Amino acid sequence: MPTILLPLYIYPNPGAWDPLYDAISANPKVWFIIIVNPASGPGSPPWWPNADYIREIPRLNAQANVTVVGYVSTEYCSRPVSEVLADIDTYASWSANSEKLGVEGIFFDEIFNEWAEEAKEYLDKATYKVKKASGILGDRLVIQNPGTAIDERLCNDDVDITVIVENTYAEYSKIDYQQWLAENPFDRERACHMVHSVPLEKIGGLVGQIKDKAKCQFVTDLSVNYYARFGESWPTVVGLLGHEEK
Repeated sequence: MPTILLPLYIYPNPGAWDPLYDAISANPKVWFIIIVNPASGPGSPPWWPNADYIREIPRLNAQANVTVVGYVSTEYCSRPVSEVLADIDTYASWSANSEKLGVEGIFFDEIFNEWAEEAKEYLDKATYKVKKASGILGDRLVIQNPGTAIDERLCNDDVDITVIVENTYAEYSKIDYQQWLAENPFDRERACHMVHSVPLEKIGGLVGQIKDKAKCQFVTDLSVNYYARFGESWPTVVGLLGHEEK
């Protein structure tokens, strides 16, 4: 099933997520992995999750083709690992009162991509924590975002998805960039490409191109605040992926 990895860094004011709900219902054969990020992470009780997130996250979890995951930054593995583990615990606590509010995995942002024994130990601890956290529901997805090629020794077998591209269309479309991707192969079933600043007339070709290289993708015409709003291309991107599966 084609999969969209969506950083949903849009505050859930009433109606703000409607373009997402519309896309989900119109494209049942597209899987949406949705990253929620209330406060550059889960924030702290009693302020987070607040009433707006408590209202909207259950609506997402009620959709059959949606997986909600929580945002955690590692600051390129320089953030104290104890803080990262505490963020995982906080997300895990969301389901204590209601499974409808729970997340089914963690998106680790700003991942160190070069081999270092310390980075391996750090990421393994974080991954293990997610996979064993009783309050993390479902498949307990682990998603890492180095945004570039990563030494695969940093991706143990429990890492489900790795974002190996997070770049502009101008860079992504260069011959040398595509050659670099070819020279740094990554398992398609575990790969994600995220490309922004895409000319509208290039959207269709790019969606198909990425689908051949990565199971997950995020594509937008927006060039600024591209994770904080829905671009003009949003329904087109989702529709293209959904149409291919009909």
